[in-house]
Amino acid sequence: MWLVFLAFFLWGPIINRADSREWTVTIAATIVFLSMYFLIFWSKAPLSYILAAGMVAEGLILANHNPGSSVFIILGSSFIPWIFRTTAKSAIALLALIAVIVIHALVFHTPSGFWTVSVVVVLGVVGSNIHFADKNRADAKLRMAHEEIEHLAKVAERERIARDLHDVLGHTLSLIIVKSTLAGKLIERHPEKAKDEIADIERASRDAMAEIRSTLRGYSNYKISDEIQRAKLTLASAGILAESDTVDISMSPAQESVVALIMREAVTNVVRHSHARKCRMSLAAENGSCVLSVEDDGRGGIQVEGNGLRGMRERIEALGGKVVRDTASGTKLKFEFPLTGNGSH
Repeated sequence: MWLVFLAFFLWGPIINRADSREWTVTIAATIVFLSMYFLIFWSKAPLSYILAAGMVAEGLILANHNPGSSVFIILGSSFIPWIFRTTAKSAIALLALIAVIVIHALVFHTPSGFWTVSVVVVLGVVGSNIHFADKNRADAKLRMAHEEIEHLAKVAERERIARDLHDVLGHTLSLIIVKSTLAGKLIERHPEKAKDEIADIERASRDAMAEIRSTLRGYSNYKISDEIQRAKLTLASAGILAESDTVDISMSPAQESVVALIMREAVTNVVRHSHARKCRMSLAAENGSCVLSVEDDGRGGIQVEGNGLRGMRERIEALGGKVVRDTASGTKLKFEFPLTGNGSH
């Protein structure tokens, strides 16, 4: 669109009825300018600097031949804010260009109409383009920030689903394994009890399917009271004595869900790995914080952090809390996070 201003360069030869030699120079200069003009759109530094300088130089060289060549300087200078990329560098380049135009006018005695038009229009064009270039760069950064936020949100959602599925499936599969083993032992001598265990397996499987659907939709809310009963059932099925000492604590649904899922994963680890005979769960409010402890009298001693413990740690840290693990005698996990705005009752 801006190339329409090349008419100023062509206007002189038209009204002056230029001869063939002058038209040859005019057409050749126009072709050279257009080549640099279009090439700069696909160029990067330092070639873009050379092309912009070439357009300005062409305008200065033809100043005394055709004052309309100031359009070359104006169009060439319009690229300054886009190729220098910062306001400071663009401003320095603009001042340098003004100085070159003025010095050229003093040395080569160019027409006053040429250099005054060049200076005034260049100041206006480059100044406005600096503003628009800054705005475009800010918009680009904002788009990148939005894309990064969207990416992080997707990653966080995938991690949430992975943690929830790990906790839900880990607990349920452990329960199914324990009950399947027990049913296999009972099926010959106590078929009725074996049927009860198989019914529990079916019920646990259906519950797991419902929880998986809720997890994928992001609507899962877990209750501590339900989780305690589920933990006792799982521990009893594995032949582990379950003890609990819990109090009602006022907390948000999100906090309660985290505590419930942490308790589920901790109990699942006891059943899977501890070889314990007893497991104790406690939940209390201490100094404005919620404290959950799950400890067993099993083999302990394992210091490697697996996916289960990593998931529990990430959940509690998301609430501003921490986890402490002691495996000197059995395994004791202590989870603590602040109850901001909540209190025990």
